Amino acid sequence: MKKSHTFNLPSESGRLILIGTPIGNLDDLSRRAAETLAEADVICCEDTRRTGRLLMHIGVRHRPQLLRIDDHTETSAIPKISQMLTDGLTVVLVSDAGMPILCDPGQRLVAEITAAGYPVSVVPGPSAGLTALVVSGLPATRHVFEGYLPRKGINRTKRLKEIALESRTVILFEAPHRLHACLNDLVEVCGGDRRAVIARELTKMHEELIRGTLQELAAWAKEPVKGEIVVVFEGTSDESDVPSDEKLREAILESLRLGLSRRDTATEVAKNYRVPRRRVYNLTIDTSVNHDLA
Repeated sequence: MKKSHTFNLPSESGRLILIGTPIGNLDDLSRRAAETLAEADVICCEDTRRTGRLLMHIGVRHRPQLLRIDDHTETSAIPKISQMLTDGLTVVLVSDAGMPILCDPGQRLVAEITAAGYPVSVVPGPSAGLTALVVSGLPATRHVFEGYLPRKGINRTKRLKEIALESRTVILFEAPHRLHACLNDLVEVCGGDRRAVIARELTKMHEELIRGTLQELAAWAKEPVKGEIVVVFEGTSDESDVPSDEKLREAILESLRLGLSRRDTATEVAKNYRVPRRRVYNLTIDTSVNHDLA
């Protein structure tokens, strides 16, 4: 049996509290969140100016200490925060918008603090991903949050292939200047007919919801887009319906033996199995080479 850890913490040790902050409209901050922020000794945040404006909005006069936590400072700040908790201080962690840790700094901090045995609690608040999901009109009972895709390389290719096989509704974050490329990649791996929604500037003055298929949204995103973006799209109807590479190769080989060209083979098999043509065409090249050798 694995032994449990014991910690020698002061009886009056402090607490780390995670707080969800508004994703746009500052009035969405809960009363409990506002009170907790006002009573905190230290607030760990991504941008001290942005958090400072939030504190001003809720009327906090005696501003707590603001400690910047980002990808570059998080690890080095952990010992300092641990000491604050040992000294009995109340430390709050927020992101610039939404729930902290989701695609934001703080994961390492929370992991270290919980491992050390300090109490950690949460004041829940808005989440851009869930907000976009519930307003999308797409199936919400089963969903998966993918955050930001890797920008390039094998990691991006691997993640896109995994998403193509996902049967749950998928939620993505994307930067506005990369939205068009992202949607084109999704069309390539998922096909263009899946229902999708672009949620832009949620809860803000210029909130916008664009609904359509992945193909239609990719065409819409050709023009420059601004603002915070969430993409929600439906998963494949059933994971068991997605044909394996082996099954597609069998269909490709049969078409090649009937005399169809690579191009026509890729078009025909992609249509019959309802998979992206690019996937079939790449398999067709490999299969046709082996077929010619045979």
